[in-house]
Amino acid sequence: MISQPKPANDKSPYYDLEKEYGVEFVFRPFIKVESLSAKEFRQQKVSILSHTAVVFTSRHAIDHFFQLAKELRLTIPEDMRYFCVTETISLYIQKYVQYRKRKVFFGSTGKIDDLIPAMVKHKGEKFLVPLSSVHNDDIKNKLDAKGLTHTECVMYRTLSNDFTPEEVENFDCDMLIFSTPTGVEYLAKAFPNLKQGKLKLGAFGPATGKAITDAGLQPDLVAGTKEYPSMISALQDYLEKEKKKK
Repeated sequence: MISQPKPANDKSPYYDLEKEYGVEFVFRPFIKVESLSAKEFRQQKVSILSHTAVVFTSRHAIDHFFQLAKELRLTIPEDMRYFCVTETISLYIQKYVQYRKRKVFFGSTGKIDDLIPAMVKHKGEKFLVPLSSVHNDDIKNKLDAKGLTHTECVMYRTLSNDFTPEEVENFDCDMLIFSTPTGVEYLAKAFPNLKQGKLKLGAFGPATGKAITDAGLQPDLVAGTKEYPSMISALQDYLEKEKKKK
């Protein structure tokens, strides 16, 4: 079971792994994200148009930024700059604006640390950082340390995508793969008596792996590392080793 939405098409590499190793993937998000209303956002007293650059840490942030701008009837300036933690996230901006006309910068690791050097080169910008209701002060502290002018604001909330009583009763899988640390927390609430036993656990990123460890469990594979940059590569290596054991 993978805690993310089902792939949009049948060309996903997950389906290639299913055929190659005879496994079955079930996609079931453990969290859901919803936008703040314009009224809720205004209570933060943040002026979007007083900023000259936006920092995006996820596609969710992009969706809710442009959704709120529309609801607030704001026209985003043509010269607005966008700083994204990965190229994949930066390309997603095309869903809302003509990419070639924008000034877009991106990192390669998915971590804010990798993006900060590009931000420092544009120290004169006023950065807006859209965040989830579930966040810490890591980004704020790192931007403060570099003397960057920035404003953090909540644009969307992260909620538990609760399991139904039937799902809890019929829960049966060999491996759980978490996409976020928050997903680990929500699963612990849904299954307070969950014991790992033979259940294998996987994580997207070291932070999610740490969340599994902090919950008193043991991750069997962690993607988003130098050894396994993607979940597909981590799963393929794991399944290949299991195949050899048999």
